[in-house]
Amino acid sequence: MSTVHGGDSAEPYNKAKAVKQFDESKRGVKGLVDSGIKVIPPFFVHPPETISDLKTRPDTDTQIPTVDLSGVDSPDRRATVVEQIRIASSTLGFFRIINHGIAQEVLDRTIKSMKAFHEQPAEIKALMYRRDMSTGVAFRSNIDLYHTQSASWRDTVQIRLGPTMPDHNEMPEICRDQLIEWNKEILRLGEILLGLLSEGLGLSTRKLTDMTCAETRILVGHYYPFCPQPDLTVGITSHTDPGVLTVLLQDHIGGLQVRSNKGWIDVQPVPGALVINIGDLLQIISNEKYMSSDHRVLANSCLDPRVSVAVFLNPNGEDKVFGPLPELISAEKPAAYRDFTLKEFLTKFFTKELGGKTLSAYFRH
Repeated sequence: MSTVHGGDSAEPYNKAKAVKQFDESKRGVKGLVDSGIKVIPPFFVHPPETISDLKTRPDTDTQIPTVDLSGVDSPDRRATVVEQIRIASSTLGFFRIINHGIAQEVLDRTIKSMKAFHEQPAEIKALMYRRDMSTGVAFRSNIDLYHTQSASWRDTVQIRLGPTMPDHNEMPEICRDQLIEWNKEILRLGEILLGLLSEGLGLSTRKLTDMTCAETRILVGHYYPFCPQPDLTVGITSHTDPGVLTVLLQDHIGGLQVRSNKGWIDVQPVPGALVINIGDLLQIISNEKYMSSDHRVLANSCLDPRVSVAVFLNPNGEDKVFGPLPELISAEKPAAYRDFTLKEFLTKFFTKELGGKTLSAYFRH
């Protein structure tokens, strides 16, 4: 067992105790950085098999596809966009969208407000530090802190945007107006994207929307402070997203990577663009016509913090049953997954560590 040295004495390192102390401080990773640490706590250090390829040069010849949404309502242009999204969703599971109708000022305000939230005094953020989502708002570090092998170097505020937003007074005042504005934009954009994805499956435009696939919206605002030992940990460990669709707004600092059949690809930030990725649930619903992909975030080696805002689009109704759509099942392509309730699906997600087996594997026939 490793030891922690203090003066002339040495005591065994107690991971559970160290994690509990960190969590109960309610100061997050930023609090560790602000304290001036030069060495990251051992429970943030990842095993060699997790970080062995961090120094491997990513595949710089491959980029995630970029889809231009301009003119998407004109029939000729729409067919092209549907096909581009279909190809991206059936191969890499990631694509970038431009000309999506959200003004640059709104993108900038959203990132700025999220940065402002995380840079409030620790005492203010501590009032919202909790492990549950009973109020619809939770600030914490690592959703899977207590059941992951190694923690990741980031803090997160999680906010429920739909079907109903939290009580007005529960919303962080410093970013409340911007998040309400962002929710309206995501509602509009989400319906457009679900329509295009539905058509790409050969279904009616409103199929995924009518399945309430954008009604439950969870926003996460990630804050990745400078890490003094970025080669020993990660910002987010490799994982797939559990839901239907994720809409990601990045700042100018890179770090997001997606796994392709050629290795890891850097998802370079592009001003004005949003990154879209397929989640496990849509992979299942589409009977693997669309694919969710592993992705991760490197620990931030820049002195400036990295900020990102992701919104996860999911169905509403825990008792609803999901599985491959009957329209997408055939003798040539039988159902790859069994049916399950949304409650069973989400319960499985919240009882595994983020980097564990993909959710789709649990429900495979």
